[in-house]
Amino acid sequence: MAQVHATAIVDAGAELAAGVRVGPYAVIGAGVSVGEGSSIGAHCVIEGPTRIGRDNRIHDHASLGCAPQDMKYRGEPTELHIGDRNTIFQFTTFSRGTVQDQGVTRVGNDNWIMAYVHVAHDCQLGSHLILANSVQLAGHVHLDDWVFLGGLTGVHQFVRVGAHAMTGFQTRLAQDLPPFVTAAGNPAEVQGVNAEGLRRRGFSAERIAQVKRMHKVLYRQGLTLKAGISELESMRGALPDGDADVDLLLGFLAGTERGIVR
Repeated sequence: MAQVHATAIVDAGAELAAGVRVGPYAVIGAGVSVGEGSSIGAHCVIEGPTRIGRDNRIHDHASLGCAPQDMKYRGEPTELHIGDRNTIFQFTTFSRGTVQDQGVTRVGNDNWIMAYVHVAHDCQLGSHLILANSVQLAGHVHLDDWVFLGGLTGVHQFVRVGAHAMTGFQTRLAQDLPPFVTAAGNPAEVQGVNAEGLRRRGFSAERIAQVKRMHKVLYRQGLTLKAGISELESMRGALPDGDADVDLLLGFLAGTERGIVR
């Protein structure tokens, strides 16, 4: 059975799995489902349709599944999907999607999302992310796995951030940030490679060295983006377990529409 505080309000149309804990004065609306072992803190407001997975820890005063802050929104039944084992801190706001996109805002698994973070409509967030205090994501932003955004980072709508990328404090991203890259500033400027993050995730010294070579091709040799892509393609086969990293970067560059931070 779920454990619901006497002062909480849970709509009859909500579904709470076994072991869910709901704190004082929380409000959970119709169309919300919460997976086994998750906890909802005091004064949280969760509106539906919203689907929350297992073992999430949602701290007090979070507002999840709220209507998208989009003037085109006309009350369509769009959704918010949150995966498993996420930690979501105080005063965060996650909006549902819009019919102009996929209709769903998605958050993956094992993310650490700190206080005052805003995740706008139609954002697609991967897994193992760290979003520090007051990170602000505009609509339609995509964050791939293992991204780390420093406090007060602002991300323009439709921007993509590649896997293992990292930003510093108060960074403004108006263009796509490729995988493995660190950036900081307003506007953002590339600083280097997120080598420490890669080491923590088990990348070998050889793989990190190859990532640094790819970074040099893209940022240090004065090549055009087209010439840089051609040079990166020639790096396939140089390292037995390195082709996946080359393909990750090339795939990201092929999909950019706003251009990259460079």
